[in-house]
Amino acid sequence: MTVIDRARCRAVAAGLLALGIGAATAPPAAPTYANPILYADYSDPDIIRVGKTYYMVASSFHFSPGIPILTSTDLVHWTILGHVLPRLPFAPGYDMPGPHTLTDAISKPVGGTRYAGGVWAPSIRFHDGRFYVYFATPDEGIFMATATRADGPWSAPVKVIDQPLLEDPCPFWDEDGTAWLVHSRHGAGPLILHRMSPDGTRVLDAGTVIVEDKAKLPILEGPKLYKRNGYYYILAPFGGVEKGAQVALRARSIRGPYEQRVVLSQGTTALEGPHQGGWVETPSGQGWFVHFNSTGAFGRITYLEPLVWRDDWPVIGDPVAGTDGGQPVMRHAMPDTGSPPTRDRLQDSDEFASPRLGVQWEWNHNPDSRAWSLTARPGFLRLTAGRAEHLVTAHNTLTQILQGPRTRVTARLDVGRMTDGQRAGLSLFGVRPSWIGLVRDGDSTRVTLASEGRETPGVTLTARTIDLRAEVGPDQTVRYGYSIDGGRSFRAMGDAVKLARFSWWKGSRPALFTFTRGAPGGSIDVDWVRVVRPEGESE
Repeated sequence: MTVIDRARCRAVAAGLLALGIGAATAPPAAPTYANPILYADYSDPDIIRVGKTYYMVASSFHFSPGIPILTSTDLVHWTILGHVLPRLPFAPGYDMPGPHTLTDAISKPVGGTRYAGGVWAPSIRFHDGRFYVYFATPDEGIFMATATRADGPWSAPVKVIDQPLLEDPCPFWDEDGTAWLVHSRHGAGPLILHRMSPDGTRVLDAGTVIVEDKAKLPILEGPKLYKRNGYYYILAPFGGVEKGAQVALRARSIRGPYEQRVVLSQGTTALEGPHQGGWVETPSGQGWFVHFNSTGAFGRITYLEPLVWRDDWPVIGDPVAGTDGGQPVMRHAMPDTGSPPTRDRLQDSDEFASPRLGVQWEWNHNPDSRAWSLTARPGFLRLTAGRAEHLVTAHNTLTQILQGPRTRVTARLDVGRMTDGQRAGLSLFGVRPSWIGLVRDGDSTRVTLASEGRETPGVTLTARTIDLRAEVGPDQTVRYGYSIDGGRSFRAMGDAVKLARFSWWKGSRPALFTFTRGAPGGSIDVDWVRVVRPEGESE
């Protein structure tokens, strides 16, 4: 190349650089996620991977349908796939037979309700081409349901152990096909191991205590059983929901003896009590741990932690120097799942245009199918009022999990079919709930704000329809408002109200309701429910 050629090349290169072509550019930043991955009350989560798809289950207690199944391809963004239990068939109280009183409802399980009963801490596994979900109910025993597809249909629940006050069951099938079940007892601890029939439908013995250490591992619960490199591992929380930590138990024999090591605790973070969860590996071999953290009225929300192995011990979260464990991460590189990050989100809004309810909805107890309909007026949800004195004893209250830390829920109601004594509206539901709605008194319908059973009447509604709104903030309060001009403007009603507190093991929940203190039979039609969450608040 001549000097002139080199000069021409330099000139061309300079021109390209001036245009930004060929200039050195920084590589794109690796995508990250922020905890919590779900600012929503999916407590006691357990997780598996089948192929490239991840599935998660969580406690649902007295809500019906029971046991939500969530799915994801990137471990961070989730959608609701369905539920394992169409109804809770365990006892008549899950059907809310009346009459019953407010005192009855709070004092579980008497008086025709089963608040805080139902599904506790399910576990999910995939074995021999089938999905298995195990769970306990505090009053009835340990159950199992199975399906060939995670979206169902699921088998009717089979009672594996007929004994009350057991909790947190987890199955395990060894390489030779031997089936096992580990669980705890109500009140937490000890950990008990059973042989099971190969099909997982029954235990074959009375069970053996394999771990009990009240001094070092108080309130030991939520065991998840795994096998890796010839070791059996149990990952379990101890020390209680508010202040506890995660322990790893390790043994060469499934019956023990088990060594122990604390593998995740608060450390220097603000996250007290990283609690119960499950471990999963990506196809590339990365380990991840999903767990919950208790967050007051928002319930027990969901976090994702990296999990690495050192000398055949797991370390969860950000490793802490000088210790054997880690602490929770607030932000981390996205998991290497082999699938690109999605923008999936939990379902929430509903236009009621389908002949089936959206999977985000769960009834407070089993519903009375005669008193609700999506077909009586297509495009609307019709709720018919039964008799009750208070919202917590009302049948057919329709709820979904609250997503924080900021959420705005708006519902449009047609109240032209309400009758004397009837109440209807939008609630943040739990013990001593608050609500905004309508009260029909004779020929008058008044907009009303209620909190802990005290009703404050407002203006008389002359229109047939009204928009009701609840705005939830990170201070765990709700501000209510309404619109009588088709949503063009909203009027605030009352001051900020503390959310229905953490109650019956669940956080506060948005809810649609109607009940009457008069003759049953009046109804409302819900046109739609629209949920808005500011972008980035829960990402």
